[in-house]
Amino acid sequence: MISDKLKLMKEKALESIESASDLTMIEMVKNQYLSKKGEISLLMGELRNLNVEERPAFGQMVNQLKLEVEQALYDKKALLEEEALFDALKNEKIDVTLPGVKLYQGSIHPLNQVIEDVEDFFIGLGYEVAEGPELENDHYNFEMMNLDKDHPARAMQDTFYTDETHLLRTHTSPVQARTMLDKKGSPLRIICPGKVYRRDDDDPTHSHQFMQIEGLVIDHHIQFANLKDVLLKLAQHLFGKDRVIRLRPSYFPFTEPSVEVDVSYVKKDGTIGYIEVLGAGQVHPNVLQMGGYDPSKFQGFAFGIGVERIAILKYRIDDIRHFYQNDLRFLDQFKGVNR
Repeated sequence: MISDKLKLMKEKALESIESASDLTMIEMVKNQYLSKKGEISLLMGELRNLNVEERPAFGQMVNQLKLEVEQALYDKKALLEEEALFDALKNEKIDVTLPGVKLYQGSIHPLNQVIEDVEDFFIGLGYEVAEGPELENDHYNFEMMNLDKDHPARAMQDTFYTDETHLLRTHTSPVQARTMLDKKGSPLRIICPGKVYRRDDDDPTHSHQFMQIEGLVIDHHIQFANLKDVLLKLAQHLFGKDRVIRLRPSYFPFTEPSVEVDVSYVKKDGTIGYIEVLGAGQVHPNVLQMGGYDPSKFQGFAFGIGVERIAILKYRIDDIRHFYQNDLRFLDQFKGVNR
């Protein structure tokens, strides 16, 4: 009696599935038999009316019925979905001449373009790219750069201190100090790009934070001529092969002798002018010694250039603050710019 009842329900369910002509009817058949109050689900309630010996066999037959109905529903649904897709493709028309959807595509920030360009240039010369923390120890930021506790040059650079010994770095020179200690007296060639902070008021040419790239070379028999050669090549790479540089004596605590570097440009009247772009010099013996190098055996040169200054000159930007205001009208101008 029980098996006949299940067989009849199976035939009825399969017939309903086979006769379903769309997905809505399939869903109705599914609810009729497999929902919580569906006919197959309610069969389990009859277990309590059976003897203990009959219950396992009955439960197995109900589960088998449920599996067969589920499989039939799945197969029929897949068939109907495929038919619906073919009907849609047959009836729909696509105008291939319509313009496609234009997706907004970002670009590399102009400052990052400059950094990547300079990195590529120096990697080609055999330099390594070194990085370090922006929250720096006073020892690396000042003392290892020959700026002791009472040095007057600190007053122009001191930034935000988090405690008595840590501050936001004022240059990427502490990366040089850390690298010198890591090299343990071995020759090195590095550039150190990164964000730095100063006690500057924001105006069209100054910012309290900016990007800087410093370079450091330490080896045997390094001369000032090696520094000049690198600086000339860098200026011509950034601004054009026709550029020349001019060196003016200056003072930095961590280099001796020190120079300010100007690059040439053509004025509106056709004459040649110069504009300052970076500072450089030969590494001070005290800095070499603190970094683990014997000044009688090793010499070196260092330089530092502001990324914003390069970008301002290269792209003719009139205000440094444009780089930090996230104005897409400004940033979109640098899409596809040839570095």
